[in-house]
Amino acid sequence: MAALPVAKGIYHFETQGSFDWDKYLAETGSKPAPENCFKQSSTPPANEFKLNMKIEAVDPRNLTSICVATVVGMIGPRLRLRLDGSDDKNDFWRLVDSSDLHLIGYCELFGGLLQPPLGFRMNPSSWPAFLKKSLNGAEVAPEECFKKEPPSPKCNEFKVGMKLEAVDRKNPMLICPATVGAVNGDQIHVTFDGWRGAFDYWCRYDSRDLFPCNWCFKSGHQLQPPGQKGMENMKRSAEGKEVPLSISLPTSNTSGNSSSKASPSLGGGAGKSLHSNTASPNLTDNKPLSPREAESPLVTVTEPDTSSPSTATVCVYVNHNCNCGVYLQSRKISQLRSQFGPGTMVKVLREVVQTCIDSAVHEKQVYNCIQEGSGKVIVTANQGNKTHTKRLPVIDKVSNLWSFIERMLEDLGCCENLFTSQPLHGFCPKCGRSKIKTESDESEKLTKIMKRRWSTESVDSQKGSKHQKMRRYSEYTAEASSTTADPRPVHKLGNDPLEWSIEEVIQFICDTDAALTPHTELFRKHEIDGRALLLLNSDMMMKYMGLKLGPVLKLCNIVEKLKHKK
Repeated sequence: MAALPVAKGIYHFETQGSFDWDKYLAETGSKPAPENCFKQSSTPPANEFKLNMKIEAVDPRNLTSICVATVVGMIGPRLRLRLDGSDDKNDFWRLVDSSDLHLIGYCELFGGLLQPPLGFRMNPSSWPAFLKKSLNGAEVAPEECFKKEPPSPKCNEFKVGMKLEAVDRKNPMLICPATVGAVNGDQIHVTFDGWRGAFDYWCRYDSRDLFPCNWCFKSGHQLQPPGQKGMENMKRSAEGKEVPLSISLPTSNTSGNSSSKASPSLGGGAGKSLHSNTASPNLTDNKPLSPREAESPLVTVTEPDTSSPSTATVCVYVNHNCNCGVYLQSRKISQLRSQFGPGTMVKVLREVVQTCIDSAVHEKQVYNCIQEGSGKVIVTANQGNKTHTKRLPVIDKVSNLWSFIERMLEDLGCCENLFTSQPLHGFCPKCGRSKIKTESDESEKLTKIMKRRWSTESVDSQKGSKHQKMRRYSEYTAEASSTTADPRPVHKLGNDPLEWSIEEVIQFICDTDAALTPHTELFRKHEIDGRALLLLNSDMMMKYMGLKLGPVLKLCNIVEKLKHKK
């Protein structure tokens, strides 16, 4: 059931008459989930916001950042929000009583710093001016608009077969009738009535995307009727035989980032339905049992996934000598196997992406850099006691696979030859690194590199490009030492730092403290020139650039000294 936008912030819906929950429950012999199962107020909150009001909101793609957002749409107690500096492709919906929404000034009150949204493409130095312009003369949402978030239920009290209303995560302006298809710990499987299983998703029992029956009626929100492809029509194939299909168990405990229901326009595609059978369970390799399989001997057959129809095999080689950037741990990358595959694109893609997340300094940072989509592959990341899941884009061609990997490496600041279709031998033409013998003892390797760096012959006798190559290689591992190199500028920098280019800023940082060399790719990625360098502070370096406290303290000291000299 599609929503038809007719004006900014207002939506008309295709409907087939009003939906009567009482009649529907009687016809299906179902029971509604009790209100105490939901993290929702007993009475839906009033929406006192207006279009174009400004608020502060948590960036859904980077949960550590709070950004300025604009109300661009409203349906009942729900808001459609757009982060200032982003586009309509990244709009998201929140209830007016969500804890993710704050008054303008909230960040400053608690000593925080408003961040550019993930994907902000302008020069970072322009962010303060952009923010000032965005808020100048804007209508700020008053305090009475913000409602207190209701408490979470004490435990998961959902039961299989209970009816509820749920957000369609592929079309989040829609709320549809749904059924609890399975329960697993603090997770429930939401299945949409009358739609194929490709639309369904797993989520926590206290998700704000779940509502009790008649919530839409009480709140003034449109409820979409069930789809036309009901359960009875899905039980039999064209030959008249029953086609039992299964629910895939979630890979881990999620926080609402799991795969979601596809567009209703795709309702005719292959889907899943719950159906019992007395045959043996289908124990497919590497596929966990569904909750139904775990609790009873009833059969379920895994549905073939058509999101990645190609059966082409690929092989991705790991070039351990290439620069892995600052988001990945070089030690873990050096311990990876030499190749992934040969195997199917789906299998190899998941291994490559999940390995990057597992090798991260902070898993959530790398996870946030990974492009999201609606394909078959799901990856996970741990943050504290929570596990987040994300579905990758559909990859149906080998060329698309390599485009995805190249973009991922670029976003992570890695050498583009870290993963290649053919192994590299010796010198990498992209990052300028030579292959070295692997040492069993990491500390011994670091000691040898440091001795090489401080060798008189290495410093004084090397000339031209050979000298630069050696210097870059040796300085990469210098962070392991507390000693810093004497500044040896290759090019004479201008007297006014405000006129420095990005490369001159990087040169200045490397010459001042060689231990900071591994972090300079971030300056290139975020386009930090001389003017932007002087505007940097510790909050921007840690939250926006993702640097650790140690490098941040060093950089702050360098910037302060540079300001005094200026």
